Amino acid sequence: MVDQSRLADVVGSTVYDSEGSKIGKVGQLYTDDQTGEPTWVSVNTGLFGTKENFVPISNASFRGDDLTVPYTKDHVKDAPSMDADGHLGVEEEQSLYRHYNLTYEAGTNGYDTDTNDYATGTGTGYDTTVGGTGDDAMTRSEERVDVGTQSQEAGRARLRKYVVTEDETHTVPVRKEKAVLDREPITDANLGDATSGAEITESEHDVVLHEERPVVEKTVEPVERVRLGTEEVQSEETVSEEVRKERIETEGDIQQR
Repeated sequence: MVDQSRLADVVGSTVYDSEGSKIGKVGQLYTDDQTGEPTWVSVNTGLFGTKENFVPISNASFRGDDLTVPYTKDHVKDAPSMDADGHLGVEEEQSLYRHYNLTYEAGTNGYDTDTNDYATGTGTGYDTTVGGTGDDAMTRSEERVDVGTQSQEAGRARLRKYVVTEDETHTVPVRKEKAVLDREPITDANLGDATSGAEITESEHDVVLHEERPVVEKTVEPVERVRLGTEEVQSEETVSEEVRKERIETEGDIQQR
């Protein structure tokens, strides 16, 4: 149970669930119409606090400046949806009791802040506190926008290797032999070789010709290493959100200090 001396700290405090997860911030504190005891708080949940859910404060406690409730975040977000308009009706009260498995004690009257009169009902009814401590001071509250960031998947990058075939052209010098016919006149120097055989005969003489041909061999060698990584780039985005602020005005002959 929240100590009476810290009730003024409830509105605007950050609410955490039983597992240590942040739920949201307290928007309003509701008290029992009959006893004046604090009973419910509305918690701003959802993106930028656009939704309000009711949570019992009976078993809540402060841990530093944060308010801890004995329920999970999902349990609170699944609570019956209703307007945080300053008063809980009888049916709304009963549905919250059922959601949080609390024992419902029926009363006689509920108080409606819109009409400032008592309306007959079957529940106790709840109203928001003024100042939170019951003294003669009025607490002015306002909503504060807390803007943060959350990480989410924006896409995927993949490194894939595949094979393509390309034609390459290379020029290679090659050599080849050709048969060349040389004719020599008969001289004293070669007369002996010319007349060493039979005078008239048939004969053949072969010469083997050679040539070079291009030979292609392929080898595999590494050329580079490619690695897929990530890097952060920073930019700025502008977000807008409506906030509610309470204003206090005076009536009558009041000296300002």
